[in-house]
Amino acid sequence: MKLTVLAPAKINLSLDIVCKRPDGYHDVAMVMQTVSLYDTVTVSDEVDESFDGDFLVTCDKEGIPTDSSNIVCKAAVAFFKYCDIAQKKISIDIKKNIPSQAGLAGGSTDGAAVIMALNRIFDQKLTLEQMCEIGQSVGADVPFCIVGGTQLATGTGTTMSKLPALTKCDILICKPDVNVSTAKAYELSDSKPSKGFLVTDEIVKFVCKRNLRGVAQCLYNEFEAVMQIPEISSIKGAMLKNKALGACMSGSGSAVFGIFLNEKKAAKCKDAMSESFEKLYLCKPITHGCKIV
Repeated sequence: MKLTVLAPAKINLSLDIVCKRPDGYHDVAMVMQTVSLYDTVTVSDEVDESFDGDFLVTCDKEGIPTDSSNIVCKAAVAFFKYCDIAQKKISIDIKKNIPSQAGLAGGSTDGAAVIMALNRIFDQKLTLEQMCEIGQSVGADVPFCIVGGTQLATGTGTTMSKLPALTKCDILICKPDVNVSTAKAYELSDSKPSKGFLVTDEIVKFVCKRNLRGVAQCLYNEFEAVMQIPEISSIKGAMLKNKALGACMSGSGSAVFGIFLNEKKAAKCKDAMSESFEKLYLCKPITHGCKIV
């Protein structure tokens, strides 16, 4: 059987780092949102027996690993282990639209897509909760990419509470040619005193009130706040100058997104920024995660 899955990107409307845990990980509080920027992941168990390996991974973009280091392989291993199925040969083809090293969960969503596809191919009838349990062992963002929509994520980012859908709007994402060290960002955050409050709490209130302007004006990313990257500030400034209600870095960066009242304003901003930036993506908030098509 061969299945194709649309794997959406995510943005962080908020990202608070609550504390460092004894195990070295961090507790966080985030509001995450899936958007209509998709990778397309095709999974099949029809692999030529002459293939010497477990997972045949292909991708249309250079620089994406196609060996066992790719999260899609880790997701497949975790699926077979969880379901107590002897590991099978499978092929995984990734059509990459989500930029990598951007804080948009481009890898995690591909891993989530593989779990969802294998569940159908091997007729396991796993619930979303069970697929999220598999995903949690693969990466912190994988469970969110399975369920999608608008979610409050706490703990290490894998404990989710569904929120009302984000009010209709348009989103412009810009990925600059700069990468952010997540480890360094956490290190800087650990060295700063606690704010004493969570911006995420305010974002949740505005989301629940369906107050888009309130959400946009409260956008917050602790990594962005501690890293102080000039390119990020420049992109935010350009978006705000071009009628964005608010702008913020997503996840561990370096992609920045702006929220706009309508597509016309978002498109006008994209045009204005296109001379300076190549990777610009227009999209909308969506209410689902990975989706078999």
